[in-house]
Amino acid sequence: MQRTSLDQLVAFVAVAREQSFTRAAAKLGVSQSALSHTVRELEERLGVRLLTRTTRSVSTTEAGERLVHNIGQRFDEIEAELAAVRELRVKPAGTIRITATEFAIDTILLPRLGPLLRGYPDIHVEMIVDYGLTDIVAQHFDAGVRSGEQVAKDMIAVRIGPDMRMAVVGAPSYFKNRPEPKKPQDLIAHNCLNLRLPTHGNVYAWEFEKGSRELRVKVDGQMTFNATGQLLNAALGGCGLAYVPEGLGAPHLAKGQLKRVLADWCPPYSGYHLFYPSRRQSSAAFAFVVEALRYRQKK
Repeated sequence: MQRTSLDQLVAFVAVAREQSFTRAAAKLGVSQSALSHTVRELEERLGVRLLTRTTRSVSTTEAGERLVHNIGQRFDEIEAELAAVRELRVKPAGTIRITATEFAIDTILLPRLGPLLRGYPDIHVEMIVDYGLTDIVAQHFDAGVRSGEQVAKDMIAVRIGPDMRMAVVGAPSYFKNRPEPKKPQDLIAHNCLNLRLPTHGNVYAWEFEKGSRELRVKVDGQMTFNATGQLLNAALGGCGLAYVPEGLGAPHLAKGQLKRVLADWCPPYSGYHLFYPSRRQSSAAFAFVVEALRYRQKK
């Protein structure tokens, strides 16, 4: 492939991803007019329009979408390989981007990565709180954290925590004038605190299991949040029932600040796993992060 042709493809992918000639030009370090000229040359060379341009926006045509989908990830792989080669030195270095829930960050990532980073000052870790099923490849994350059942088949998964349980909890003041639910269906009569998943916009359905029975209950209530920390605080304030990781509520249960119900409907499930694309070239920094997070069961 001719050098000019490769430059044209790089320019097109940048515009398609940024959906803006201005932002893409700044990212590539070229003028907007030069970038526009380069993309037009590529369109003329291929004989097909790749971008739809208006005064306010830039979007890909069907042909453009196909091209950016097929070559964009290959450019990412090349860049990842170049980064890995650059990091082949005595001290591992680089930035690792991880998406995870707030609870996973607080209880696993921070406690284990803190000591690692103190010993390797050239490694940087960016942790983004996310409760949706983010596409880590499309969003340019190096890895994500989910429970084992939620990891896609084409990903490498490394267990980083023990099995977990969910818990339905409420403050003693909430139960003062209300009967405790004995089965998931009883939640319909309760004021429940909902969690909205940002990626999909849906309210999370509470999941229960007992023996061979599995239930997903869409509860109702006056408050909805997009993070479990606020769910817990609202439950502590007597605002309703919350469905949270058992470990999050445990300290407050021990102090009597919360009361647990429906425990027999919340069996253990596969705990947190770090996952990343199988084709990812493992840099020294990334390998150190994975090993620091890897779960080792105590004997």
